[in-house]
Amino acid sequence: MLGEDCELVSHVVLDGHLTAGARNRFFSFACVGVAPQDLKYKGEPTGVAMGDDNTIRECVTISRGTEGGGGTTRIGSQCLIMAYTHIGHDSIIGDWCILANGATLAGHVIVEDYATVGALCPVHQFCRIGKHAYIGGGTTITQDVLPFSLTSAKREVHSYSINKVGLERRGFDRQQVRSIHHAFRLLLASKMNIGQALETLRAEGGDSPDVAYLVDFIEKADRGIIR
Repeated sequence: MLGEDCELVSHVVLDGHLTAGARNRFFSFACVGVAPQDLKYKGEPTGVAMGDDNTIRECVTISRGTEGGGGTTRIGSQCLIMAYTHIGHDSIIGDWCILANGATLAGHVIVEDYATVGALCPVHQFCRIGKHAYIGGGTTITQDVLPFSLTSAKREVHSYSINKVGLERRGFDRQQVRSIHHAFRLLLASKMNIGQALETLRAEGGDSPDVAYLVDFIEKADRGIIR
C-alpha cells in the first residue's frame, strides 16, 4: 500500500506486504519488499513498513522481514537511501538517515535517527548505529557505533571524535556539544577502560540527556562498541 503522492520513476519492483507513507520516491530498478536472503525463510507473510518523504535511489534492495526477527523491516521518514544500497531483513532505519552508495546492511541492523552510513560500508548483522553517528566510506562495521561519533577506517576501524559539525547543523548548542565531547574524552582518550569511564560519567551525574543516552547505549551494546 502506497500513501499519497508517491512516485515510481520506472522499472521499480514493490513486493510482499509493503506499507509506505506519503511522498516517497522510488528510482529505477529499486526492489523494495523482496524476499529476504535468509535460508530459513519459507515464504511467510512478512513485510516492509516505511514512513514519509523518503528517497530510494537506483538499484536499492530492501528485504522484507522474517518471523525470527519480528516480521517487518522498518524505514523511518526523510531518509536518503542512495544507489545500490542493500538493507537486509528485519533491519530498522530511523528518521533523517543517509545511507550512501553501496552501503550494505546485513539482517537485524539498527540505524538510529540522523545517522550517516558512508559509501561501500558493510555492516554486520545485529549491529546498532547510534543517533547522529557518521561512518566514513569503506568502513567495515562489526560492533556497535557510538552515538554522536565520527567512525572511520584508516589502518583499523575506530571512533576518533564526535560529529561536531553534524551536531551543530542539527541545532545542538555549545553546552550540549561540550558535554558530549567530555564524555568522549573519558571513553576514547583517557586511560580508563569502558567500565571505569561509565562509572565516572554516572558519578559525575549532571543533567545532560545526551550523555545519559550515550551511557545507556554502551551498556546495551551486546556486540561491544567501536572505540
